Amino acid sequence: MRNKLSKNIFFIPYVLWIALFVIAPILLILYYSFFDIEGNLSFVNYQKFFTPVYLKMTLSSFWYAFLITAISLLVAYPTALLLTKTKHKQLWLLLIIVPSWINLLLKAYAFIGIFGTYGVANGFLEAIGIGSQQILFTDFSFIFVSVYIFIPFMILPIFNALDELNPTLLDAANDLGASRWMTFRRVIFPLTLDGVKTGCQVVFIPALSLFMLTRLIAGNRVITLGTAIEQHFLVTQDWGMGSTIAVFLIIIMFLIMFVTGNRKQGV
Repeated sequence: MRNKLSKNIFFIPYVLWIALFVIAPILLILYYSFFDIEGNLSFVNYQKFFTPVYLKMTLSSFWYAFLITAISLLVAYPTALLLTKTKHKQLWLLLIIVPSWINLLLKAYAFIGIFGTYGVANGFLEAIGIGSQQILFTDFSFIFVSVYIFIPFMILPIFNALDELNPTLLDAANDLGASRWMTFRRVIFPLTLDGVKTGCQVVFIPALSLFMLTRLIAGNRVITLGTAIEQHFLVTQDWGMGSTIAVFLIIIMFLIMFVTGNRKQGV
């Protein structure tokens, strides 16, 4: 009885945290979504969301989030696989993770300098004879910087899944005459799929709501749901429409978590 009571006491801070910083903000956003720009109770914001403008913005957000996630995965998986085979793998993993500790704004301004007209990237292009190019404020710069920022979060869960892989399974596949590609396709990748799903979750979901990089790196050429929310809250002062977009974004995030979640199948 005493042990059960002590467990419940330790559970209270967790419940309070979830209630104050997760449930309460979601309920507040849901509440504001039912008010128009003049403060009247209305469903006009939900009607507006299903107009071509916002539907196109939603598709655009999904497309860019998909590209960022797919490129991150293509780079992260072989990188994580290589890390597991290196001698000082924990040190190399730390070196990859360290840049994620730097403030996002500082990294964005650093890339503005790198991709700018007189930046390092254009300096290199001029040195090899291609000449100066417009790199900044393009889709390429936006996706490149986004992948750079998110890639440590893709590498970490995949690395953990690969590192926990039982080496005897690989030996068994080798003994049975499986090629390296077949071993990867039939053994390694299926057994590390949970790590891939986790990595896709932690990249795709925040990539849907990017707004700072769309302004600083893409120069507002890329418009996402996150950009629209920022615009409505800080510029047009239409908190109702901004909250409505946030409601749909939360629903989409929960759906993605459900689809990519690890569900144990019964034996």
